[in-house]
Amino acid sequence: MANKVAGFFKEVQGELARVSWPTRDELFGSAMIVITLTFLLAAFVGVVDFILSMTIRYLVR
Repeated sequence: MANKVAGFFKEVQGELARVSWPTRDELFGSAMIVITLTFLLAAFVGVVDFILSMTIRYLVR
């Protein structure tokens, strides 16, 4: 059992060594894209929610 666990961790270490890790600049750029798109989507959902709320209030009067 201990040999299997040790073998597993050796394989994990080997796979992690083969991973193509992003550079600091690539990571920063990707994070900025995700943050920007999150804010844009939140703004879009907020505007749609406001419009639908006003429409429903108008119809219920």
